[in-house]
Amino acid sequence: MGATSDNDNQQALIDPFGRQIEYLRLSVTDRCDLRCFYCLPKGYKDFTEPDTWLSFDELERVVAAFTELGTRRIRLTGGEPLVRKSLPELAQRLAALHGLDDLSLSTNATRLGKHAQELQQAGISRINVSLDSLRADRFRQITGGKLDKVLNGIMAARDAGMAPIKINMVVMKGINDDEVEDMVAFCLEHDLTLRFIETMPMGDTGREASQLYIDLQTVRQRLEQHYKLLPGVMPGGGPARYVQVEGTDLRIGFITPISQHFCETCNRVRMSAEGTLYMCLGQDNRFELRPLLRKGIGNDELKDAIRAAIALKPERHEFTEKPQQLVRFMSMTGG
Repeated sequence: MGATSDNDNQQALIDPFGRQIEYLRLSVTDRCDLRCFYCLPKGYKDFTEPDTWLSFDELERVVAAFTELGTRRIRLTGGEPLVRKSLPELAQRLAALHGLDDLSLSTNATRLGKHAQELQQAGISRINVSLDSLRADRFRQITGGKLDKVLNGIMAARDAGMAPIKINMVVMKGINDDEVEDMVAFCLEHDLTLRFIETMPMGDTGREASQLYIDLQTVRQRLEQHYKLLPGVMPGGGPARYVQVEGTDLRIGFITPISQHFCETCNRVRMSAEGTLYMCLGQDNRFELRPLLRKGIGNDELKDAIRAAIALKPERHEFTEKPQQLVRFMSMTGG
């Protein structure tokens, strides 16, 4: 991946509140082969059509423009990104772009067993895996899928040399909150990083799941009864606040958009598979790039459009104050 230059830094994307945008979460599809109840309604079929998705050429153009404007981190997301055919090809093309320092992937790992080696060779060295339960029956109730596929995918990624591998667990009251300590033990055993996430009221499913909300400060207090937790850090541009379990390499992150929002340090935007830039996960500020791309916009004009989009970034989300304002599901936004 390419090095940065002084000229690149002079073009850095700065939002209206002085935050540098150096992280793009790039959705390649809104489709998923699981149905986590807090993400998609049961039987949901209102997905976008593949011909509305940005092509690999278009995605590469957008990412190149972002990197020329100082964006250094790209995360491929979905839906489930591995539903998109030939994803390793896209990863290889993006990894070769000048100025990109970090290319990562968020996945449910159901297809990772087949693709881990190829993805690693294409330039994806680290991944985040959604895993809310280690019990097969409970995992099926939450996702509709098979736990063994996910576990096999995680081990395939580890065998391929991917590191760190971060496990993302949405902690839900009465659903899986009794597995917190089990997940810590699992990550200790397999040399994985663990991140706990609070539920967010995105779409009807997210708002229903917010009734299962748990303040992660209480989870941390539980863990402190069993482990000595030291301040810790991890590579990546995300919002987790990390601790390290004393005497081990295990780092545990807490992603707390509700109890301790991190808006003042937000360094990221998201782009949907259709080329819609979303400036905030909890607001509806957006900018459509696809029409411009398909009209043949030039590279300088594309960068101007991205600057105009960043100018729309709000100061903070309003999950608590206005939980009803977002109707889109997480899979539509992009991870």
